[in-house]
Amino acid sequence: MKKKELSVAELLSDTILINTHMTAQEIRKAYINFFKEKNHSVISRARLVPENDPTTLFTGSGMQPLLPYLLGQEHPEGNRLVDSQTCLRAQDIEEVGDNRHTTFFEMLGNWSLGDYFKKEQISWFFEFLTDIVKLDPSRIYVTCYSGNEELNIPKDEESAKIWSEIFQAKGVDSKTIEIGSEENGYKVGEQGGRIFFYKDKNWWCRAGKAENMPEGEPGGPDTEVFYIYPEVQHNKNYGKFCHPNCDCGRYIELGNSVFMEYKKTSSGFDKLPKQNVDYGGGLERIAAASLDSSDVFTVSLLQPIIEKLEQISSKKYGQYTNNMRVIADHLRGSVFLAVDGIVPSNKEQGYVMRRLVRRAIRFAFELGVEQNFLHEIIPVIIDIYSPDFPEVLSKKNEVIEILLKEEKVFRQTLRKGVKELEKMAQNGIIDGNHIFTLYDTYGFPVELSLEENLTQDYKISDNWREEFDSKMAEQRKRSQTATKGTFKGGLGGQTLQHMKYHTATHLMYQALRDVLGKHVIQHGSNITEERLRFDFSHPEKMTPEEIKKVEEIVNEQIDKDLVVTFEEHPTKEALEDLKVLGAFGDRYGDIVKVYRMQAKGSDKPFSFEICGGPHVDHTGQLSESNKKFRIIKEESSSSGIRRIKAVLS
Repeated sequence: MKKKELSVAELLSDTILINTHMTAQEIRKAYINFFKEKNHSVISRARLVPENDPTTLFTGSGMQPLLPYLLGQEHPEGNRLVDSQTCLRAQDIEEVGDNRHTTFFEMLGNWSLGDYFKKEQISWFFEFLTDIVKLDPSRIYVTCYSGNEELNIPKDEESAKIWSEIFQAKGVDSKTIEIGSEENGYKVGEQGGRIFFYKDKNWWCRAGKAENMPEGEPGGPDTEVFYIYPEVQHNKNYGKFCHPNCDCGRYIELGNSVFMEYKKTSSGFDKLPKQNVDYGGGLERIAAASLDSSDVFTVSLLQPIIEKLEQISSKKYGQYTNNMRVIADHLRGSVFLAVDGIVPSNKEQGYVMRRLVRRAIRFAFELGVEQNFLHEIIPVIIDIYSPDFPEVLSKKNEVIEILLKEEKVFRQTLRKGVKELEKMAQNGIIDGNHIFTLYDTYGFPVELSLEENLTQDYKISDNWREEFDSKMAEQRKRSQTATKGTFKGGLGGQTLQHMKYHTATHLMYQALRDVLGKHVIQHGSNITEERLRFDFSHPEKMTPEEIKKVEEIVNEQIDKDLVVTFEEHPTKEALEDLKVLGAFGDRYGDIVKVYRMQAKGSDKPFSFEICGGPHVDHTGQLSESNKKFRIIKEESSSSGIRRIKAVLS
């Protein structure tokens, strides 16, 4: 008998009577059900590594995987969508340690693709926060867009009016205050306001500011919701006065509703025929508000990790807060990166993952945890997420193996760091460049370098800190800069040459499986206008004969002029019934594009694979000007992973 789907009220009735707050897991479930009752289709989370976005290393927001649909493409699940998207923002790595920043987080999201708009979105989100999560409406503050007179974009009075009516219905004051820039907010302060108007901070477009938008680009105002923690004292290091967008931690942003209603034209900004809603809200932050805690590390998705760290280290969170926050955040993010197919390395996503794991181990070292400890922490994280993300449980053994291996290697590296420090000391004074090398290359904690210097009576330069900070700034810029072509499909652009190499990649993938065996699975690709690069699982170096055979098969399929077509299918049907090739298994969305490369008159495709596209229409286009497919390099990428570079020449 099919289990009855509970309504939001039924789901929460017992919980609210028993508890004064909701766990993050309960909030996630309630949010999904809340919008399901409002005819929203539930969509699966996207992987942390974007599928078809050459601009970024990681999925950093719930909106990111849905951008094509916000720009006009029809979504197979309809025009009302809801999900909880796992996100990772590597640029926040140095911010972790305060009460609200994490590199890994979940973003609750709901979207209207040309359906409902401001009135429904604003009132529904407020209803969810106050009636379902039971937050105090008098502690909720909001921001709206103040307009741009130079560009003829009006002030978002509509959103402000909706908010004013909502607050008044709850008996809450609704005074509006004009702020303008964030900088000005520190000069004028809150002024007893409830609804605050900002300029650029409350405008959304891919170009950042309205004046930077290219012709044809969509954008629009947004409204952000903040929760105030009155007990948090304003830190005047940020500015004289506090305001909603202050960084002191007194106001915490819970969510942001973007109203995409304009399109840049040659003459200015016109209203879009279909106006979209894009909402994203921090699950951990909403859960912390439910606890009446300004510390997101106290929520049910992080607290068990903290408790385990206290047990392992025999230290208390209140005394070693910063260390435990960093460790909990970094290992949680590393687990999900491993679940989504990333392994520690010295490049791109793997570099960030390695840095997260090693920073966690270094901060544990400062807690006095000098032995291996990930085997105790990782299962805790897996247990937290397995009930709601089945892929976490299915990858449990693989995740543990990957992370424990990295921990073992890094422990050995730490020992090498001590020896390297001894060598540096023999050459005279140790400076900031030396300390940075130990930190960056050997993962040696700065504090440990200083302690070793004191213990061994090494000489250290007076300006070591300035030199070290300069090197750190350079490294931070490198690690935050997203590189192109890092997603599945790997396109760094959309030119015909990119499409040719993308198509050739599919042909080569199948040829590799035909020659080497069915154990060959894609582990990443990178495509430019000059060549393709492809990583795949294989235990040993390919022989010259194997390389030649793969080339022959690919060129044979090019000569056959296979027709390239695609169809959309439910993911389960594609993988289980149609048996298509898919590198990422159950980590795709609900609907996938399946590309077929098949000779005319043949009843069987040569290549039958899940992919986001784009490709050429027929493989004969790859041989224009008598070009042939050639493998120019085959090498090791990492343990058990080989890498091929190939060209059409």
